[in-house]
Amino acid sequence: MTENGNALDADLRVPSCERCPALVASRSQIVDGVGPTDADLLFVGEGPGANEDERGEPFVGRSGDVLDDALRDAGLARADVRITNCVRCRPPDNRDPTTEELANCRGYLDAEIDRLDPELIVTLGKVPSEHLLDRSVAITSESGTVVDARIADASRRVLLSVHPAATLYDRSQRDGFFETIARASELAGVHNRSDGGSGQSRLGEF
Repeated sequence: MTENGNALDADLRVPSCERCPALVASRSQIVDGVGPTDADLLFVGEGPGANEDERGEPFVGRSGDVLDDALRDAGLARADVRITNCVRCRPPDNRDPTTEELANCRGYLDAEIDRLDPELIVTLGKVPSEHLLDRSVAITSESGTVVDARIADASRRVLLSVHPAATLYDRSQRDGFFETIARASELAGVHNRSDGGSGQSRLGEF
């Protein structure tokens, strides 16, 4: 990554935040988004779990393995995309973040989306889908759907997806999840960029 790229990435980090007492007490560290700051494809999850809190990176552990496998099948690697969460601190006992906690962290997420200006946002699960679309979402039936939404003061394309962990609990959802990630790659125009083609994929730099 260029020196300017590093500066931009640092600008999106949250070095300190005390807005949510329960999350401050639960976390061991703030988990910021990872990946290129000019990525065309942005994945948004709910919040860090135990593995993410320990390692300081979104979507690691078993659900991260599923996401990595789906990206690989789509001709991508983790370094080709940006991955972040609605909240950056682990909720106690991995519970869903509250409405207030989501609102407290929304400015950080909007700033990240505004900086990236991605071609496509993929919401991984019910919570990020409802948070960004500001409506109720039946994620199992709506997974794979592309919608237009006003996010971070701009019109954005959003692809809804089940959470990768859902495929661990219900193997019947695995094919659909992999198909959704493949569609995300195509919609964002980043399919097979990891072979050294033009675009924003720079595997050797991350």
